[in-house]
Order: sequence, then structure tokens, then C-alpha cells
Amino acid sequence: MMEEQYRKGSFTLPGEAGYEKLTLQLAEKWGADVIRDSDGTKLSSEIVDAGYRIYSTICIIREHNEFAIAHPETQQQTFLISERVLAVDSTVTIPLLDGYFTEQFELNTTSDAMKYWQVYDRTTEEEVPREKWSYADGKVTVCDATPWHSYTASFLCWRVWEEINMYNHTTNHWTSEHLRQLDPRHPAAWAFLKDWLEQWCVDNPQTNVIRLTSLFYNFVWIFGADMKHRNWFTDWASYDFTVSPAALDAFEKEYGYALTAEDFIHQGKLQVTHMPPSPAKRDYMDFIQRFVAEKAKELVDIIHRHGKQAYVFYDDSWVGMEPYGKYFSSVGFDGLIKCVFSGFECRLCAGADVPVHELRFHPYLFPVGLGGLPTFMEGGHPEKDAMDYWHHVRRALMRQCVDRIGLGGYLHLTEGFPEFVDCIEQMGIEFRKLKELHQHGAPCVIPCKVAVLHSWGSLRSWTLSGHFHETYMHPLIHINEALSGLPVDVSFVSFEDACSKGLQDFDVVINAGRTGDSWSGGDAWKNEALVSELTQFVFNGGTFIGVGEPSAVEGYATLFRMADVLGVDKDLGARVCHGKWAFDVTSMDGVRLCREALGAEKNLYLTDGKACVLAEENGIPQMTVHAFGHGYGIYMSDFKVSPESERMLLDLLLLRKTTEGRMQYVSDNPYVDVAYFPKDKALVASSVSSEEVETTVLTDAGEVQIKLMPHEMKICKL
Repeated sequence: MMEEQYRKGSFTLPGEAGYEKLTLQLAEKWGADVIRDSDGTKLSSEIVDAGYRIYSTICIIREHNEFAIAHPETQQQTFLISERVLAVDSTVTIPLLDGYFTEQFELNTTSDAMKYWQVYDRTTEEEVPREKWSYADGKVTVCDATPWHSYTASFLCWRVWEEINMYNHTTNHWTSEHLRQLDPRHPAAWAFLKDWLEQWCVDNPQTNVIRLTSLFYNFVWIFGADMKHRNWFTDWASYDFTVSPAALDAFEKEYGYALTAEDFIHQGKLQVTHMPPSPAKRDYMDFIQRFVAEKAKELVDIIHRHGKQAYVFYDDSWVGMEPYGKYFSSVGFDGLIKCVFSGFECRLCAGADVPVHELRFHPYLFPVGLGGLPTFMEGGHPEKDAMDYWHHVRRALMRQCVDRIGLGGYLHLTEGFPEFVDCIEQMGIEFRKLKELHQHGAPCVIPCKVAVLHSWGSLRSWTLSGHFHETYMHPLIHINEALSGLPVDVSFVSFEDACSKGLQDFDVVINAGRTGDSWSGGDAWKNEALVSELTQFVFNGGTFIGVGEPSAVEGYATLFRMADVLGVDKDLGARVCHGKWAFDVTSMDGVRLCREALGAEKNLYLTDGKACVLAEENGIPQMTVHAFGHGYGIYMSDFKVSPESERMLLDLLLLRKTTEGRMQYVSDNPYVDVAYFPKDKALVASSVSSEEVETTVLTDAGEVQIKLMPHEMKICKL
């Protein structure tokens, strides 16, 4: 294949006025066909007129400080909860915003808002009647309090600093005006926003694609006043920032029941994505999703009338815009852009129902990364960061490709980092090669269909709540990352779907999480129909893989409802006097153990002594395989992603298929990923190793041996 033909196209470059020469040089080197602006930057005529397609970035709700200040009632809101205050006599005073970053919040003391305020005795978890508390000067005072009980107040407040702008100011030391945000649910705000977009389209004829960043409501990001507790709360999939008296009133009118502050505050825990959703939360999410889709379609229709395309950025203010939800396709977006650190984020973007899928690579062209470490500044090594992220993304792209790639941020920061510039060039070439293969036909997959079973099902395909670095402690995000590059079909199934539709279409079901979380399932496992369906699935020949505390719920003879299938359960104290089965640690044909992927769970025990123990810690089984009927129950105490653990997971997925002989088009080296594209008779091999590696791959034509240099991707014609 001629290398030159892969040097241009499908690449979006962030341009920067004042750096025209650099912009056009890097556009040529990286093969860009699109130039975009970034927050706070403009594209000069020299860039706009250079012959590239132009993306323009709009965050529709945060460009309008003058209007927001003139109409403060149109700003967005949220519920907050005060700190717990101990009553030492019959009166207790609760300062409301103590501990919060007051540059982000202002109290909403209007009558419409205060009817939703609540005060709780947290010792008894009883609401304090309205007549027993009063408000003045930023404080709530409770009378007839019970001494030595703790009290909180929940209240609505205005969010007066848009969170992404706030992050950029506090992280990148911006000194520009703090941007506010409008709520499209307010009629005056919505009329203003539509008029503004109409005029913007008229004033910017050079723009081909409007890149909405994103829509209306940001993920929940609450800052604390103390730098030791700056990140007070973050949930990339929370709906808490969509709330307002108008939304709550409209919800009650439609659904026939009222939501309260406590429905959102939940004892101060908030309604995080990692908790199983209540029926009220499901109703509210559906209510918001419909509203967001309806309003977004109006914006897209405006953009289309002006002859432009509408892409949406699936980060920042994306809440309510669920790409795997039932309303997303009704909006009519022309493209979806997703920033990626990991393979599972690539798969999330690639599978969405939209014509164009685009990845925005990390690291951003910012001085520091999201973790605060130097990137494009002294001490930073952006080329190493880029290659590390690319390894994860590339293995996912080998399984399911996207249409475009690109970068974001401030282009001048690349000056002084030539290794990064060369690295991006090579990544672009490799991407275009993979894209061409996918355009000709899909890669081969092993006949193994995997269902990941959790509360959210397909709505939250591939994700938990944010990027890898927000959820890295949870085993399921590691499993998703491993699955993103494996040659198997993957679906995400809710407990309701498992009961109503059955599991007969799958070969393997995975349930991973902690007791009570939405990923393990919590109370969903009280449904005997779910337990029966999964038990029958395994007995008839399926494989169930449980990780951490799978199927865990209290109140039954076993903590793990699937303990009979797994051959393993966890003791919470009731079995302290019971004897335990002795066991020997053994190996199992076809399973390459990666002990480092597992944890060190305590209080696990074998239920019947028949499980094969592959790993233990201090006499406690940590990984087991249990024959059950015609299938297997497999337990792992934890799962941490790595090349070796990815291979172990593949072995487990294929455990029932090993009798059929060695699998074709699978690398025998965990540091090499392979994909076979039958239309082109092309075998792609990519290395994630910093050393030279070799692999042997069984193909229709026999064994193929491949040598790869560090990090190399190679395409072999068979």
C-alpha cells in the first residue's frame, strides 16, 4: 500500500489566529481537511480562506452574559445540601453555603424555589415541618429541634459560573469574564437562544459545521471552597443540574406526582449513576431526555436551514442527550464528537446512531492535563501521553472504526514539542489505514456473544460515569476496556430486558460491581424471575462471569444470588462459626491466569467445594471456575485491565469453545492485538509493547508469524 495516500483526510485541526503559519504547516503535516476554532479563539481570514472546511464551536447556553445578568431568573439551578449541624439545644442554625465555592453558587430565595426547600432531622431521617424553620441572611433556623440530633437543609441555588469555563479558569489560569449559563426551559431564554443562533448563522457564512459543545445541561461538577476538598462532587451522567422550579412543576403536571429536594439530595449522597435508579429517577430522566431532544431538534433545524451541518460534542453539557437513548436519533445530528482516553470511549462513539463519528484525541493542547500534571509545558511529555492513549483507542478501532479524528485546544502549545507533532502524524496515517479496511468490510469476530448485565443496560453502553480516570476503581470499567478490543460481539443488557426478552441469544453474561450499586444490581436481584432466567441460561450451556460482588443483595440464604451457579459466596458475619471447604489451587486448560488483575477480597468461601480454584489470597479463593449443568459459573474478586488480563478474559469467554480447536485470527502474544479483514484479506497486527515483539496467528492459510517494532502497527496481506 502506498503510504502517501494515507497522509491526508479525516482529520480536524484546532486553528488559532496569530499563528496562521503554524496552523497551515500542521494542517499539511497532519493531513487535516478541517480546521476548527477552540474556546476563546477565533480563526483569521488567512485560515478561513485557505481551502479547508471550517468547524465553529458553539456552547449555546454560555455565550450570553449580558442577557443572563439582565435576566437572572433565566439562569440554571441545582439543589444543594448544607453541612450537617448538631443541635445542642432546641434551636439550631444552619449556614447554607458553608463549604461550597461561592463563585459557583448563589441562593435562590424566590417563592417558586423556596417551596421546594426541605429541612431534615438526619438522626431520624424525618422532614422538619415547614412551620418549624425559617430563613434569613443565608441561614436556616430550626425551632423545637431535638438536642444532639443532626440537621441539614436542602435548597435551590443559581449556578452563576458555567462549570467548564470555571474549570478552565481555575486550571489554566484564565483571567477572562466568568461565563454564566441560561436554562432553555425558561421561555425568554429559549426565545433569545433561537434568535441568537439564527443571527449567528447569518453572520458566519464561512462555517460548514457548527460544533455544539454540547447542548444545555452540564454533568454535575460541584466545587468546594477548601482546596483540600475542591472536587466536592462529580458525576458525568447525573441529571441534578437540569433541575428548576419550572422543570419540577412541569414534571408534576405530566406525571401526576411531585418530586422533592430529597429525591435529588438522597441524604447527601445525591442520585449518582452508580446507584440503581428509583422509578422516580427513571421518570425524571425520560422527562428531561424528551425535553432536550425536542429543543435540540429546533436548533438543528435552524442550522440546517442555513445550509450548515450540526455536530454535537458528547462531553460537557451533554446531559439528557443519551446517544443510546430512545430520543437521540430524532434530533437529526449530522455528527457526534467524543473526546477519548480509552478504547471503551471509542466504542461508545462508534456505535451511536449518527452519520459521522469523530474522536477528539488526548492530550488536549492545554498546558496541564485533567489531573493537573504538566503536558505542554516544562516537565510534560505529551508524545508519551498521546501514544499511551492511542494504544487503547487503536485496539478498539481495529474492532469498530469511526469516520474522523482530531485534536482540541491551543495549537501554539505544540511549539517546542516536535516528538508530539511526529507522533500525531503517525497516528493519523494508521487511523486512515484502519478506516479504509473497515470501509471495505467488517473484521472477523469469534462466534461468541457477550452480554454485560447491569441496571442501565443499553442506555449506558460501554460507559459507567465519565472517562477512565473518574471510574478507574470499578471492575466493570476495566472489563469494558478489555472488551472494547476483543474479537467478540458485545451487548449491554438491563435486568428488565433479561427477564422480558431472555438471555438465549448470548453465550456469556457478565455482572460486575459492588453490593447495592447499579452495576451489580442491588434490589434487582430480589426478582426471582431474573435469578431463574440466569440460572437456566448457565445450566443450558451458557457462561456467567461474576466479578467483585455480583448479584449481591441481602436478605437471602446467600449474599450472591447466583452463588449456586458461581460456587462462591461472601460472608457478612453470619457464617463466622461455619467450617469452610479446603481446596487446592490448580490451573485450567485454556485459561492463562493473570493474578495481577485480581483483588484480595475477604470472607469469600466455596459453597459446595466443587469449584476449581485458580487463584487465592491468604487461603481465600479469588478466582474460580464452577461447572454448573452444561455451563460454567466463573468468579473473579476483581479485574484490572492489562494486556495479560485482556487475554485472560478472552480465554474465559471462550472456555466452552476450546474443545472446538485453536481459534483463528487470535494473537498468541497478549501484547499484540490482531484483526482480520476478509474483504481485503488483510491481517492487522498492532503492538502495545515498548520492545520488539513476535506473534503467531492461525489463519485459513496456516500459521502466520509477525514481528513488530515497539508500538508498531503492521498490515499483512494473506
